[in-house]
Amino acid sequence: MGERKVLNKYYPPDFDPAKLPRARRPKNQQIKVRMMLPMSIRCNTCGNYIYKGTKFNSRKEDVIGETYLGIQIFRFYFKCTKCSAELTMKTDPQNSDYVVESGATRNFEPWRAEDEEADGLKRKRESEEMGDAMKSLENRTLDSKREMDILAALDEMKSMKSRHATVTVDEMLVALQRTSDDKEKRLEEEDEALIKSVVFHNSNDYVRRVRDEDIEEEEEVAQLSNGHVGTSSSSPKRQKPSKEPPGKATDALTKVSLDESGKQGNSHGGSAKPNPLVRISVIKKPVASDPKGAAEPEQKKTVDSNANSTGGLQSLCQSYGSDGDDSDQ
Repeated sequence: MGERKVLNKYYPPDFDPAKLPRARRPKNQQIKVRMMLPMSIRCNTCGNYIYKGTKFNSRKEDVIGETYLGIQIFRFYFKCTKCSAELTMKTDPQNSDYVVESGATRNFEPWRAEDEEADGLKRKRESEEMGDAMKSLENRTLDSKREMDILAALDEMKSMKSRHATVTVDEMLVALQRTSDDKEKRLEEEDEALIKSVVFHNSNDYVRRVRDEDIEEEEEVAQLSNGHVGTSSSSPKRQKPSKEPPGKATDALTKVSLDESGKQGNSHGGSAKPNPLVRISVIKKPVASDPKGAAEPEQKKTVDSNANSTGGLQSLCQSYGSDGDDSDQ
């Protein structure tokens, strides 16, 4: 198998290369070469995209009359991989790149646009500094200031990195655990404070609302315990009404009539309060010339009013005696 891959040929001892005939080739002869596509392009005929790094066979020739600083420019012919249309490109030694000449268009490359912009700024700066020494001095000052800022930022980053390098992974974990424990403890304290702030009915700090009826009941209990019971007319406070319902409908009327009779007996000539259940109508009469005659109708009027008030009560209460009331009057 080794004889199939012979790299060195046998030259006899009497071989003279000067005796070999020279082949005369044309000046612009095309040479077949295999190469890789240096950029991504799109075919104008079929719209097919051919990406960078695609291998294909091409024909190379010299571009007559085009050089850059003595460097020869070459042209390459190759075909589209889909429609077999012929595409051409040539070298660009000025920018160390290739230029698509015909049959295709180059795809947009953002880094290439940035490089072109940087080159444009550089050329513009060189043209400005060409005949102006002050402008060149200003540009150099700005460049030195920019470099100093960059060095300061680098030093700060280095110092920060050195500080962080002193902290180990275990210390970082311990610090994180400590912060989490402190947070949990603070939350527990807040919960306990909230629970303590709530006042329950069975706690000592609970403030109960006191009503007027409760105060009156306590005063009455205290008076009964001391043996000093005040009458209803002497105590200015209200008494709590009894909750026991009466046995009969006529019991309330009998009680009111008895209270009225007792008040009239204890008043000793004072004016008795009228019963709210009895209506009294007063009719004014013309005053006579005789003073004695004027006094008699007034006395008769009072007697009639008292008689009417007691008459309604006597009909309801048969057990009540009207003799005592007539004698009192």
